[in-house]
Amino acid sequence: MQKTLTTTALATALALGATAASAEIRIGASVSATGPAAFLGDPEAKTLEMLVEQINEQGGIDGEEIALTLYDDGGDPNKARTFATRLIEDDEVVAIIGGSTTGTSMSILSVAEDNEVPFISLAGAIEIIDPVKPFTFKTPHTDRMACQKIFEDMQKQGITTIGMISGTDGFGASMQAQCKDVVGEYGITVAADETYNPTDADMTTQLTKIRNTQGVQAVLNPGFGQGPSIVTRNYRQLAIDLPLYQSHGVASDGFIELAGAEAAEGVRLPGTALLIADQLGADDPQKPVVDAYKTAFEEKTGTPVGTFGGYANDAFLILTDAIKRAGSAEPQAIRDAIEATSGLAGTTGIYTMSPENHLGLDLSAFRMLQIKGGEWTVVE
Repeated sequence: MQKTLTTTALATALALGATAASAEIRIGASVSATGPAAFLGDPEAKTLEMLVEQINEQGGIDGEEIALTLYDDGGDPNKARTFATRLIEDDEVVAIIGGSTTGTSMSILSVAEDNEVPFISLAGAIEIIDPVKPFTFKTPHTDRMACQKIFEDMQKQGITTIGMISGTDGFGASMQAQCKDVVGEYGITVAADETYNPTDADMTTQLTKIRNTQGVQAVLNPGFGQGPSIVTRNYRQLAIDLPLYQSHGVASDGFIELAGAEAAEGVRLPGTALLIADQLGADDPQKPVVDAYKTAFEEKTGTPVGTFGGYANDAFLILTDAIKRAGSAEPQAIRDAIEATSGLAGTTGIYTMSPENHLGLDLSAFRMLQIKGGEWTVVE
């Protein structure tokens, strides 16, 4: 049985469907299916619903069906905290997937840690898993890793001086700090450092300052949501003739659509294998899981697959793999099994967790991508 709660039913929090079967494994989720982060949460919600349906059609896990209780927090950290509490105390789930954003993830993990229930976040900021927290894991690469991948590419091109324009949201601020923390390791100097608010509709003033800063050879935009699309359009309007790098927070076809293919031409960013599924070699260990998810999601929803739904796909794979290996649906046993995950191929990378690493990915999981002709291509 599957229970789904949306914003239209938040007040009553009524479950849909019949009474739970006697033998079921209850898992919970809180994602931002609506609101400003809906481009993250909507495909995540659809992915989880699809995967639960698939696994139950195949007999569940050792004969026990998965019962999903899914809440839409709208990107509100306070709602996310409330739903996490409800999932544990009322819905009696054994694990939680969610936290489309850094803010909602931080709210959920505080509840999960207090109640010793495994939580797999779908957000990017490094503070979610660093320092390591006993019951918290995540599937996307960290913002720090994104900075490192970008600076590796800049270093190869001989870029030594850059400008940054960062969002002031949780993701943007965190990535800005992480990039500034590691940039010196690559012999690169930040000569201009500008910011914008998530609701800003024009960034030409900040970009003009960067353009007028002597020595700048490239521009990096840590951010997600509509901000990076506006930055990209303004960048082209100002005819800035310098490489533009974006973050993995906009690694989706939606970014190209919002920015416009012409404006986005040449933009580089670190992304996942999912964006270049048709370009993967037959011997690529991620190809089977990427192809399976892409085919199933697009057939089910009629919409293109994207990076963010892939984060949810990987979280579900990690969780169900852990339950199978644990031979138990007890939270502590699941936590221990997640931490022992080794060599598990997902759409985002190949996960190998440890007591010191609750992400389990390294930089090789990132693919440096460039937009050419409105399509994602691999930077050779």
